Amino acid sequence: MLSRVAEAIYWMSRYLERAANTARFLDVNWHLTLDTPGVRAEQWTPLVRAMGDWDLFSARGFSPRRSDVIRFLAFDADYPNSIVACLSRARDNARTIREIIPTEMWEQTNTFYHMVREAAKNGETILHNPYRFCDAVKLRELTISGIAGDAMSHDDAWDFYRLGRLLERADKTSRMLDVKYFILLPELADIGSNLDYVQWAALLKAISALEAYRRRHGRIQPDRIVEFLLLDHHFPRSVLCCLVAAQECLHAITGTPMGYFCNPAEKRLGHLCGDLAYSGVDEIFAKGLHEFTDSLQSEMNRVDEAVFATFFSAFPAIDVPCQQ
Repeated sequence: MLSRVAEAIYWMSRYLERAANTARFLDVNWHLTLDTPGVRAEQWTPLVRAMGDWDLFSARGFSPRRSDVIRFLAFDADYPNSIVACLSRARDNARTIREIIPTEMWEQTNTFYHMVREAAKNGETILHNPYRFCDAVKLRELTISGIAGDAMSHDDAWDFYRLGRLLERADKTSRMLDVKYFILLPELADIGSNLDYVQWAALLKAISALEAYRRRHGRIQPDRIVEFLLLDHHFPRSVLCCLVAAQECLHAITGTPMGYFCNPAEKRLGHLCGDLAYSGVDEIFAKGLHEFTDSLQSEMNRVDEAVFATFFSAFPAIDVPCQQ
């Protein structure tokens, strides 16, 4: 497969997943505003801080108000991680590989982009209540991923599609967990209170993890939630589950046996999966949840750089001797 085609598939899936996860970001905060009493209800800046784009948000002259944060994350075409900007790039990539992906996948991606563009023109209702819009974004992305699973040949193109999607999902799950760190409780004594539990439940709901978590652990417990979202081997949105599946995609593309590495991407991702698999929730809290997720996001950025160096650069690093 041409590296140009592989890169377009990889980034198309990342941008689609990123758009849906940004909608999940907005959704989690919307639910929190409904359940949090008083002036603390309107905490929207944690979303921007968790995305790591606070400096850009401030430089653009936005204020911490709900309407500005939603406008920035959903409709600002000049902000590269906004929903509309991600869909524009996903659509551009999909257009260049129309002969590779199913026709329905291209049509749905194109329709998805225009739906958000139209929503941006009449965004006042969404700025007041983003729930229906976020729900529509999530359902559109699920439709496209369903078409990909049912209609794409499960060859290298499919593995690159899944690789991009899984790496993006792992990154955003860790960032959504970080939102809870930035959201302030009214008093220090509220840690462990009903309000604290409501916030954790809202977080699980936004990641579509509430029912799966309750079946696994039952009662809402912060340490169990952190363990579930970071270290669970079976929940498909946990960071470890995503990274292990991404590692399988990587080895399927190169043909390298699991346990060996032949390029920077396999080495970097293998290290990260190993480190995470041997981490415990006690170690995470000892280090600090925010510090741990921050370090994890830096490592995932390095994996992305290694994927580029291995497959998409002018001189790919794919042909080196394998090591165990």
